[in-house]
Amino acid sequence: MINLLLIILSFLFLTAHAEESIELQTLKQQYQRPEFIPFPADNPYSSDKAQLGKMLFFDQRLSRHFNMTCATCHNPSLGWEDGVPTAVGDINEALPRHSPTLLNLAWGKEFFWDGRAATLEEQVRGPVEAAVEMNMSLEEVVERLNDIEGYRLQFQKVFGEAINETNILKAIATYERTLVSGTAAFDRWVDGDEQAISEQAKAGFQLFNGKAGCSRCHTGWNFTDNQFHDIGLNSDDLGRALITGNPQHNYAFKTPGLRNIGQRMPYMHNGESANIDAVLAHYISGGIQRPSLSPLMQPVRLNPQELAQLKAFMITLDGEDKPVSLPILPISR
Repeated sequence: MINLLLIILSFLFLTAHAEESIELQTLKQQYQRPEFIPFPADNPYSSDKAQLGKMLFFDQRLSRHFNMTCATCHNPSLGWEDGVPTAVGDINEALPRHSPTLLNLAWGKEFFWDGRAATLEEQVRGPVEAAVEMNMSLEEVVERLNDIEGYRLQFQKVFGEAINETNILKAIATYERTLVSGTAAFDRWVDGDEQAISEQAKAGFQLFNGKAGCSRCHTGWNFTDNQFHDIGLNSDDLGRALITGNPQHNYAFKTPGLRNIGQRMPYMHNGESANIDAVLAHYISGGIQRPSLSPLMQPVRLNPQELAQLKAFMITLDGEDKPVSLPILPISR
């Protein structure tokens, strides 16, 4: 009788363990890296176009005072951000928002913190023409680039026509779509390497998708739903509502992806959180209670051990990115 009871208990244990394993495998599959980068039909990829876009991305001649490039606010050494709370513009003026990462934008939808650009090509136009940023109209950029023989030849080679505004945007957007976070320890774990991350990080993954509720917004391989939420930050910036005019969008900002999160301090749309600990502290508090607060924001009781587990998991999302070489730029003649 005792042996039969032991057999039944062992069977129940193995069954429960198998069900748990299947559930975990299903969960992990939701975060698998994509196999290819999507490019739009009206701006397909070519290596020459991406190289041209890279040249423009790192060229200070796209700024009025020759003092900024796209990389000024989107530094590859800092997770394609700039490492300061809010961006610094054309005349060393602090801007109101933090520079968002350019990683994995090929899978994005609306762009900028408030989603005011429908395409990546539109997004490129924004900082170039903004008076407080690079402060150059694209018409002036075309004139400046036309004085450079190397650019004239390169645009002719890539697009089969002279330099124009549309093709400047297409080239830079193509390069930006190639900015993909490298394979991370988390990815190796998802692919079956159980030694790739620690037991603490594995527990953090379970918390992330369960009790902590992080995956309500941070979903998919890039850990973002590409939606806009008021997460209850103490800020006067109305965010998405300034674009839509909808008071339900007050204080709502786009969910940032979490890839390479360990390289991208500080955090939030206004850079107010100096580190991951501060981010977690905000989320478990539930944020400021107000009519526009996302219903997905709920106070969560997490003990210090659970917070450490969540942090351990998030750090496994840092990719093993290759160094970025600077392009050789054509000179004026």
